Amino acid sequence: MQLGEGCGIGIDFGTTNSVVAVASANGHVECMKVECMTWPTAFGPTDTFRSALMFWREARKLTHVAGPEAIACAIAADREQRFVQSLKSHLASRLFSETRLFGERLTIEELVAIFLRHLLQDLAPDNLSAVPVTGGRPVVFAGDRADEGLAIERLTSAYAASGLRQIAFAYEPLGAAYWYARALTRDETVLVADFGGGTSDFSVLRFTSKGRGVEAKALAHAGVGIAGDTFDYRIIDHVVAPRLGKGTTYRSLEKLLPMPAYFYAAFAQWHQLSWLKSAQTLAELKALAAASLVPHMIEDLITIVEMDLGFELHRTVGALKAELSHAPQAHFVFQKEGVSIEADVSRSDFDSWIAADLDKIAATMDAAVAGAGLAAGDIDAVFMTGGTSFVPAVRRIFSARFAEARIHYGDAFQSVASGLALMAADRATRES
Repeated sequence: MQLGEGCGIGIDFGTTNSVVAVASANGHVECMKVECMTWPTAFGPTDTFRSALMFWREARKLTHVAGPEAIACAIAADREQRFVQSLKSHLASRLFSETRLFGERLTIEELVAIFLRHLLQDLAPDNLSAVPVTGGRPVVFAGDRADEGLAIERLTSAYAASGLRQIAFAYEPLGAAYWYARALTRDETVLVADFGGGTSDFSVLRFTSKGRGVEAKALAHAGVGIAGDTFDYRIIDHVVAPRLGKGTTYRSLEKLLPMPAYFYAAFAQWHQLSWLKSAQTLAELKALAAASLVPHMIEDLITIVEMDLGFELHRTVGALKAELSHAPQAHFVFQKEGVSIEADVSRSDFDSWIAADLDKIAATMDAAVAGAGLAAGDIDAVFMTGGTSFVPAVRRIFSARFAEARIHYGDAFQSVASGLALMAADRATRES
């Protein structure tokens, strides 16, 4: 993809997936996807790029791939390699600054820069440094003691190291709002809800007609570290983990003890299961299986770890969640390498599992509206984007507060990046 004069780039660097969009000077926006970039996967083409890296050593050199290629390597598991995912969730943490991969030290800034270079490898790299770029950032960074200044500093360094030097950051819901506002024909006060993999972010903005375009004034922002990944884990915790021994007991010195919880906490992210694939941990699991009252369940857990079935398992969970978005009941089926897990799951079950998460999302959304000094009746339009916006229980939060006619839905994955690209192109026009 070539970049013309007055173009801008928008990058939605996500916890789970990332999207890149390019806006031309005339307002045309094109997302980088399978039509203009080769992002195939084993399960068909994708126009999002998984925020993941895979490293291995080849001919004494540290080699890496990203996105779909990293996922393919993780599934194949045919060599010694290291998988890295969810870098965004560590940006604001001082506890994670670097890691060692096959003897080489890599900082989190270097890891993000490597990922960005892969993400942008077909985007005319020779002139990237001269193109305005708007990068998305969450309203609230993930983590209990998130250091926002540190996260922005790290992101700025990573973007510069990847060749993107004209970088400005904007709240991700602001990018979605910019995309929504391109079609406005009147002044509006808009609540934007952007649901990612790791965070749910909200912004209230006032759009006012100005010449041929609109002027945006941010009134309030709020965010919470709960989103799609959290919902996936609730399904795993209630459907999958109990069938792999969670809540069961094993015999030790004539006492019955519960299975250690930390084995099942690793299911929060599929790649975390690889942490259990050490000789020491596998030996512990095999000893527990021998002492377990339900040894076949622990043996299935061992198989999932040993055969690197985490991605397939999480993919099946995601499919169940998607099916429950349009059906009152769905059948969960996971059958790989002799492991068989089946269960009927109703939407009401799922809603009960995520009830506490929904309350926090609703409270955060309400805080954004209140922070703008407004009531629900003062909001002219609601714009929702991100995969979790399709969950019926999430939609009910908004329909309970706003008239259905005021609620609009954007592209689940591309709205944020597209709006960020328009912001970057506007900056290019102003600076020319």
